[in-house]
Amino acid sequence: MATAKTRTSSFSRNLSAAAPSLGPGLKCGPNGTVFLSSGIPDLDKILGGGFPLGSLVMVMEDAEAPHHMLLLRNFMAQGLVHGQPLLYASPARDPRGFLGTLPCPAASKDDKSRERDPDQEKGLRIAWQYKKYFGENQINFDGQRDGKHEYSNEFDLRKPLERHLINGQRIDCVSIQDSSDLSTLQDRCDTFLSQLPRNDDSISSAGRIAIQSFCAPQCAHSIMEWEMLSFIRSLKSLVRSSNSVAIITFPPSLLSPSFCKRWQHMADTLLSVKAIQDEDKELAQLLTGYQDMVGFLNVHKVARLNTQVPLILEATTFSIKLQKRRYLVLECLNQAPVDGSSGASYGTSGSCSSSSKTGNLDF
Repeated sequence: MATAKTRTSSFSRNLSAAAPSLGPGLKCGPNGTVFLSSGIPDLDKILGGGFPLGSLVMVMEDAEAPHHMLLLRNFMAQGLVHGQPLLYASPARDPRGFLGTLPCPAASKDDKSRERDPDQEKGLRIAWQYKKYFGENQINFDGQRDGKHEYSNEFDLRKPLERHLINGQRIDCVSIQDSSDLSTLQDRCDTFLSQLPRNDDSISSAGRIAIQSFCAPQCAHSIMEWEMLSFIRSLKSLVRSSNSVAIITFPPSLLSPSFCKRWQHMADTLLSVKAIQDEDKELAQLLTGYQDMVGFLNVHKVARLNTQVPLILEATTFSIKLQKRRYLVLECLNQAPVDGSSGASYGTSGSCSSSSKTGNLDF
């Protein structure tokens, strides 16, 4: 009897392919996707792991408040903690000064529980052989635990990043304020990305590009809409063929509606931030935890590389909170109880009707 042949096709999954060796700050995802952390653990979970390597992320700014800077700071700081090359472009005259505002990685909850008061430790009389266990699993200022980098750190917005992380890295800062065209920025991006060619077998490092307020009015190229669109298209193609992720923030109110739509279409991942008006009483009655909110984050599009299956999010609008005024946290919006009483919010209630009374499910 002839041996039956295994039926194969071009759509069969290659199970023999080994996972690529990845450098710090990278992790494997489904369908061969490699993720790079956004610097915000909650945002990584929302996006299914982080920013896919080779993707273009665009953030629509709010004209009322610079909340997009929170995303940029964490994104850039996470890359420096992992020792990844960084290209930062800004409409400021001295973009390197912005590096001094990057936050420092915070200790994890387990590390905080292990922290001891030195004065109390002096009074302890413990055998010397147990002292070596005090420092186990403690995190360093460069975001390491047990000699290994964490994929995504929590950052303390009140503490600046350690100076040695800024001085000892491959950082290129570009000012786009006085440039009459985009040729200088284009050349710097080409040089930066040429050092990070795509290699799916072994990815030792990944680069990060952060461009702040790309169409800011103080830039001479802010009126050249076609040139800016051409630059974004060129940058997207270069990033796709390299081990890097690029983030561009822009104020949509300064663009014409048609060009704003074109920019949004070019993005692999599209986000927007919006500030909360001070003392909005109507909003305070609708949402729980309103007093801790500083703004909203909207997820308009999520990058899906190497697959045609869309990612269905449980929610697309999230509240931006500063936990203890130090840590950036994203949470789903929860509606406050209609009758004003304490209890489960609308999002966690078991009723399918608009009534606030408990009882049988009303369909």
